[in-house]
Amino acid sequence: MADGKVVRVSGPVVAALGLERAKMFDVVRVGEQGLVGEVIRLQGGTATLQIYEDTTGLRPGDKVVNTGQALSVELGPGLLTSIYDGIQRPLNVLKEQSGDFISRGLVIPALDEKREWEFKPIKKNGDKVVQGEIIGEVQETPLVSHKIMVPPGMEGTLKDVKAGSYNIRERVATVKTLEGDVPVFLATKWRVKTPRPIAKKLAPDTPLLTGQRVFDTFFPVAKGGTAAIPGPFGSGKTVSQQQLAKWSDSKIIVYVGCGERGNEMTEVLATFPELEDPRSKRPLMERTILVANTSNMPVAAREASIYTGITIAEYYRDMGYDVALMADSTSRWAEALREISGRLEEMPGEEGYPAYLGRRLAEFYERAGKSVALGPEGRVGSVTVVGAVSPPGGDFSEPVSQNTLRVTRVFWALDASLAARRHFPSINWLNSYSLYSEDLRSWYQSNVAKEWPDLRAEALEILQKEAELQDIVQLVGYDALPESEKGVMDVAKMIREDYLQQSAYDPVDTYASIGKQYLMLKTILTFGRREAESLKTGAQASQVAAMPVKSKISKVKWTPEDQVTSMVKEIEGDMDAQFGSLAQEVRA
Repeated sequence: MADGKVVRVSGPVVAALGLERAKMFDVVRVGEQGLVGEVIRLQGGTATLQIYEDTTGLRPGDKVVNTGQALSVELGPGLLTSIYDGIQRPLNVLKEQSGDFISRGLVIPALDEKREWEFKPIKKNGDKVVQGEIIGEVQETPLVSHKIMVPPGMEGTLKDVKAGSYNIRERVATVKTLEGDVPVFLATKWRVKTPRPIAKKLAPDTPLLTGQRVFDTFFPVAKGGTAAIPGPFGSGKTVSQQQLAKWSDSKIIVYVGCGERGNEMTEVLATFPELEDPRSKRPLMERTILVANTSNMPVAAREASIYTGITIAEYYRDMGYDVALMADSTSRWAEALREISGRLEEMPGEEGYPAYLGRRLAEFYERAGKSVALGPEGRVGSVTVVGAVSPPGGDFSEPVSQNTLRVTRVFWALDASLAARRHFPSINWLNSYSLYSEDLRSWYQSNVAKEWPDLRAEALEILQKEAELQDIVQLVGYDALPESEKGVMDVAKMIREDYLQQSAYDPVDTYASIGKQYLMLKTILTFGRREAESLKTGAQASQVAAMPVKSKISKVKWTPEDQVTSMVKEIEGDMDAQFGSLAQEVRA
């Protein structure tokens, strides 16, 4: 292809002539350093490019080379444990080659080309294979077996397949198709803007258990679902997402730091390799991929980082795994869209965002889902997407929040006033909602307890009643309330402080299994019912508040998982004894 030349530079947006054979979304190399860019508009003989690197020093007349390929990610063994930038360059290798700051124009393979992997075929020569069918496996990490699949759009007869050690550039098998022989490698490439094909989409019916009580109990997200976690600066978005990434029961975690502050991403990069998976007791990084794109990196790469993350997530979904993608934050991604749109001189929409903001957000979230993968095995996998939103000033009516809420089914509303009171996670239980609650009802009843949906409804009703009583308390004071309403306030306080508050930094409280959550909530609500009965018979709320068992209940959250059942039995015995003696005192 003939080279083009730069005619105009406007930040990350460059206009070029001489690229007559270019197609939309072709990747180009610009200037002497070969900066990576992408064709985003073709108008007459002019191609408009967005550059994924700093364009300082680029000038009219510099050459533009069209690669003829769309922006793609490399998919294969070695993705897990890796830390990439927005266009899938491994940051550890970049650091070795260019120091603490990334040199422009560096092109580094996403996967280690020299490392050898032990390939174990599960198909033999002469087998008929179709797209998506698994022909062999590689043990990528002790936690994850990497499935080598027939690429989409290919079918035929397998030949030249044999076990052995291979790197990602060596052929492991050949598929004899109608068009001829096609080699199969351990790694494959896929265009980031194109969703990977599936056989069938399924309804979400299993919760993504996160170990965070406010999420699992009150506002659950299904595997294959979508959730938005908007909140103002300092309300705990990043810590909440990190908790979800650390403890959710997905097989694979993809964490995309999109335009976040460098110190926050540094914390992620420093802490994740040290963490232990609570189920396998292995390092958490063995099932994690990090995509780091900080706020001082070129804005165009923010858009790429989101698509890089979701494409990797879809790849592991196709193997039959449950994948959770954390995008932190889509607001920074939308800001990049706004900047590029402004430089393209497009007609601005609401608050300067491009008119297609809603469509782009919908396209991203629609790539989530639970589905049957291609291939005869009927593998079921899922991609769950949790997107953080950073509305300026905590204003949820701004375009990114509103467009996100239209396409996501879970809304975890972070509240600055709760954060100011040191209530974390600072999820406002009155504003948040989950549209998966009814879909997941039967799962909770079968796997946790028959009464689980009723306990959840009862707890939410108590919190709602407390919010109504708060207005009265501010006018007349707590002491002026009837005893029964004092009881409601006391139980609501227990739910808030002993159940909903959870420390991300405490080794025990950072994660609570669904079984522990059930016992904790049941114990608090049982105490509330016993208190309501006592108040009806003439007891005072102050007498109930003075019971030693109440402080014991507050300590359940700090109790290790293997001791919770015995502690709850002990509390039940104490409740019987103390409410019994209170009843005798009242009768006397």
